[in-house]
Formats: sequence, structure tokens, C-alpha cells
Amino acid sequence: MSEQPAATHKSLTRQDMRTLGLASLGGALEFYDFIIFVYFATVIGQLFFPPELPEWAKQLQTFGIFAAGYLARPLGGIVMAHFGDKMGRKKMFAFSILLMAISTLGMGLLPTYADIGLAAPILLLVLRLFQGAAIGGEVPGA
Repeated sequence: MSEQPAATHKSLTRQDMRTLGLASLGGALEFYDFIIFVYFATVIGQLFFPPELPEWAKQLQTFGIFAAGYLARPLGGIVMAHFGDKMGRKKMFAFSILLMAISTLGMGLLPTYADIGLAAPILLLVLRLFQGAAIGGEVPGA
């Protein structure tokens, strides 16, 4: 019988704990934003889509934009992991946090359909895609 070597346990360093804490906090805040989007789906539909659309169509389009953010996550993870391998994970982690912050701020400052017309839902979609990519890239970066 061959003896298998005992598993060695490496305790987490202070830097590891800091990174884990920041990644957890960032993930919690990002998913909080996703939850808020769903909670306010009716309001978002009223603000970002034409008023003549039926309510069900506004809801469907709002949840479509929400889903697009989730669909962008794997692509963001793949792209940011690739560049993390080339340029450093720390840089890509910081970039994913910056991308999330900018896209969230942009959504908060986004003019409504009444202000800029069809550009409002298009910009909302683009910002949600950036948010999804940022969330997808945060895990490989951390």
C-alpha cells in the first residue's frame, strides 16, 4: 500500500483576507444593484420606453434588458480572465470595479425616454451589458 502525502493547509494571509473581503463586498453591492433593477422594473419600464406601449410590453423589454446583463457575465469573465493572465489579475479586478461603478453611475444619470427618445433604452441596455461584464470579470480578477 502506498501512503498518500497529507494535505498541507496554508492559512490565509492578511492580504488574502483583505482581497476576499473586498471581493465579497464588491459582489454584494453589484448583486444589490441587480436586485434593485428588478424591484423597480415597473418604474424603469415607464421611464425608459414609449408611453403608448402596453404595460406588458414595457415589462417584457425591461426584463429583457435585465437578462442581457446576465448574459454578458460569462463573456466578461472570459475576456477579463484572458487579459488578467496577460496584464495581471489585480489590474483587471480594479478595472471590473471601475467598470461597474461607471455603468451604475451612468444608469443613475441616464435621461428618460421623454428626454432623449429611443436613445434612452439603448443606452440602458449598453450600461447593463457593461454591468454584467463587470460582474463576470470580478470573480476571475479576485
